[in-house]
Amino acid sequence: VQLQASGGGLVQAGGSLRLSCAASEGTFSGYTVAWFRQGSGQEREFVAAWRATGYPLYADSVKGRFTISKDNAKNTVYLQMNSLKPDDTAAYSCAAGRTILSTARNSQCYNYWGQGTLVTVSS
Repeated sequence: VQLQASGGGLVQAGGSLRLSCAASEGTFSGYTVAWFRQGSGQEREFVAAWRATGYPLYADSVKGRFTISKDNAKNTVYLQMNSLKPDDTAAYSCAAGRTILSTARNSQCYNYWGQGTLVTVSS
């Protein structure tokens, strides 16, 4: 599976962005598709995942503000980000892997990665 992430940009605090992760080769069938982010000088952290079972999973820091969804017809997973904060500034990457609930937040359990897309939230 090859992944292509897009949708990053510069937005003011309180604004919204929608990120897209498209499978250019293969499909997401049977895979958990997740978003991770890495801020400058920080470690990569889990943001959200669309599990292969069809249920979303969120980091506490984004719960209630971000929504992950999947369009099977377009082979694309979206991350709608609302009420953005400066702390959300990071490079966001999507990944696909065959994970279970207990491992879905662990970046090491994902085999396929797209390139990062930069999100900058100004105060």
